[in-house]
Amino acid sequence: MTEYLETTVDKFTFRVAKDRFYTPEGAWAFWMKQEAPNRVRIGLTDYLQQRSGDVAFATVQPVGTKLAAGDTLADIETIKTTVELPSPVSGIVAEINAALEMTPEVVNHDPYGNGWLVVIETTDWETERAHLLEPDAYFSVMQAEAQEDLKML
Repeated sequence: MTEYLETTVDKFTFRVAKDRFYTPEGAWAFWMKQEAPNRVRIGLTDYLQQRSGDVAFATVQPVGTKLAAGDTLADIETIKTTVELPSPVSGIVAEINAALEMTPEVVNHDPYGNGWLVVIETTDWETERAHLLEPDAYFSVMQAEAQEDLKML
């Protein structure tokens, strides 16, 4: 079972899964080492999905698309905004979460589980991982952003 780091800011509780890596922009990457060692599942963090609002549409790059880290992986349209999510790793899109087409709100309901976006086949996970944030580091980034957002209210 996944363990989480958790914080409450104002009336919102945000969680960070301890079993994955993060980008400062709010994407997570989960290395599927047991199932497929060259594959990484990607999704939105709990903080990013709460901050952005209810997901209405999630448009991800199609299977077979070659991406470099930082290339646009997905456009997430919510009731508040459109989020252009950069890919946390380089590779080829190997799988898309089919649930996104009919129920994109699964991203809001289960961001670290059934709300994943894509699976990327990467050729060098060890190098890619070195450029991502550990859970504790992302937790600090998220807390700082949440506190900053609170000041803007």
